[in-house]
Amino acid sequence: MLWMAASGALFAALNTIMKWLAHDLDPWVVGFLRYFFGFVVLLPIALQLGWSRMRTGAPGLQVLRALFHLGGLLLWFLALPMVSMAEMTALGFTGPIFMCLGAVLVLGEKMSVTRWAAVFMGFIGALIVVHPWTAPGFSGVTWGNGLLLLAAPTFAASFIVAKLLTRHDTSEAIVIWQHGLVALFALPFALWDWTTPSTWQWGWFVLCGLLGAAGHYCVTQALRVADVSATQPVRFLDLLWASLGGYIAFSSVPESWTVAGGVVIFSATLWLARHEARIARAARAPKTAPRPAAAE
Repeated sequence: MLWMAASGALFAALNTIMKWLAHDLDPWVVGFLRYFFGFVVLLPIALQLGWSRMRTGAPGLQVLRALFHLGGLLLWFLALPMVSMAEMTALGFTGPIFMCLGAVLVLGEKMSVTRWAAVFMGFIGALIVVHPWTAPGFSGVTWGNGLLLLAAPTFAASFIVAKLLTRHDTSEAIVIWQHGLVALFALPFALWDWTTPSTWQWGWFVLCGLLGAAGHYCVTQALRVADVSATQPVRFLDLLWASLGGYIAFSSVPESWTVAGGVVIFSATLWLARHEARIARAARAPKTAPRPAAAE
């Protein structure tokens, strides 16, 4: 779960920079260049590791994952003009719920009561942080709401496929194939309204590539060493990372709602971590065979 927590911090930094860049550039240009530079950053590592570690044993799954991820990006970009920040954040955090459902239905994972409870607690914490009931318009379901509700399971499907890929490919191969294919599939959308970045913006895109590649590597490692359903409550920590990024970049001071929700999220994550650690220790403990009864 530390891998998943690290990925949240990296993606929070990445999203803060991308939000800043999207003020001046078309969102599709930002999305394409983010994945393109992620691929460029990973290319020297791929060449050093060699084709044997970079080749994929499931090319169809790699393409499927890239299409799911691109579909999620498309839905997310379409919804942006039609929803408030509170709606976007609250509905985006339905993702872990869909991830857990997918883990049960597709991967055959056993979803314990503790894991469901931790996911539910984390979701409640996320709702407390964004407190959407105080924002106008959230009571009715709009087209933007519907698009975000479609984007959440689409992104979840991408990560479920990534879990399947860990059975065939190395973590490095999964990450570099994702970046290369998503950049390739996103290129036509970026060319539709292309804007050439300035010199300093190119530098920020290189940093985005580094952060994105590192974040997806952490996610892949988390999915490799743990069940999908066990890692999802940790994703609710992303709200805390996002609050920290907002404070550093935009001088946005966290509200009391953020602090209260953060306590709930942290409690859910800590509770699940302790529960999973006890299960892991019990599984590793040597089982002692019963002593034979003494002859009378």
